[in-house]
Amino acid sequence: MEWYQLENFKVAANTQNISRAARLMSVSQPALSRSISKLEQELGCPLFERNGKHVILNRYGRTFLQYVEQALQEVDTGKKVIQDMLHPDHGTVSLAFLHSLGGNVVPRLLGKFHNRYPDIQFKLYQNYTTLLIDQLEAGEIDLCLCSPTIDKPTLEWRPLFNEELLIAVPHGHPLAHRREIKLTEIANEPVVTFKQDYGLRIIMDQFFHAAGVTPLIAFEGEEILTVAGLVEARFGIALIPRIAGLENMKISFLHIAQADCSRMIEMVWVRNRYLSPAAHTFRNFVINEFT
Repeated sequence: MEWYQLENFKVAANTQNISRAARLMSVSQPALSRSISKLEQELGCPLFERNGKHVILNRYGRTFLQYVEQALQEVDTGKKVIQDMLHPDHGTVSLAFLHSLGGNVVPRLLGKFHNRYPDIQFKLYQNYTTLLIDQLEAGEIDLCLCSPTIDKPTLEWRPLFNEELLIAVPHGHPLAHRREIKLTEIANEPVVTFKQDYGLRIIMDQFFHAAGVTPLIAFEGEEILTVAGLVEARFGIALIPRIAGLENMKISFLHIAQADCSRMIEMVWVRNRYLSPAAHTFRNFVINEFT
């Protein structure tokens, strides 16, 4: 069994098209077909159902693909480990973070880190917590900064800082002059919030439920700046943190009286998965910054 046969099989399985797989692997279509046929002969069973140039994995192929992907991933990791051993002060860190951290927290961290380690590069991604965790578990990123709402045994979490959540109301609102309120006082107010699987929405639902309030949802957005903008435009009120970029908006922030209403921002990585020296260095740097 040759290495190129495994790579050819994986690409053909993912594309389900022999012609496209051959182009991606920079080989001729007959050569790719022969490679897969030879692999099937060695295994003693077909791996695909064929329909012209299109191929679909059968049950043997689906089973074999799981092991091929693991094997190829292990070899790629081995290559990375060797490169990291040869160049410990270089490398690239794949970092993902919440949109709300992109205005101040992450730029400050990266700027300070770059002054100390100028040869370490970054690949950056922004998203909401659920997708960040999916990316992390899929091996697409090394580290993420998010506010986890569930505990997973495959992940390691390190708390960094607590972020208070406040009720945002537009200037001129009857409650705008108040310093703090109870959630029951806004039970009849329209609420601008986030989509169902967003971390802030999950937290908001938990706090409102604990207060015995069913929020009147007026709009479901994806970013804090959008939600705050709709509060300013009097579409409703919102439960959000006071982040950079909101200071010039015509909105007032009210503390919530009856509970510690906040979310914890944490650094997360996959337990027992290889982290490059560059990723280790950045992880320790961030943790120390917030210790």
